[in-house]
Amino acid sequence: MLTTAFAASFARAWIDAWNAHDVDRVLAHYADDFQLASPFIASIADVREGRLTGKCAIRAYWAEALRRMPDLQFRLLACFTGVDSVVIHYHGVSGPAAETLVFGPDGRVIRAYAHYL
Repeated sequence: MLTTAFAASFARAWIDAWNAHDVDRVLAHYADDFQLASPFIASIADVREGRLTGKCAIRAYWAEALRRMPDLQFRLLACFTGVDSVVIHYHGVSGPAAETLVFGPDGRVIRAYAHYL
């Protein structure tokens, strides 16, 4: 079971990695074969289903997203702790957003779900 201290530390490191625009630093939080679901995948990666799997595909998607949004900065609003998941509520490029991150036994993210207003 995850602790609130783990969730808070993870959320801060995750936000800092995104704000540094360092895709490899962001990806270090994820398992090699993690799955990502995001409404932006359809428009940025041209994948209608809005889902990608694996660091290679997701690295390309996130690199393109950062290229398109060079001023991207996230501001942490709240972090919620679950049994094996964390929800990071933050202010993103287009307003409030939340990401649900499900962790595997090694403490890395195995599934991620992005939500936007």
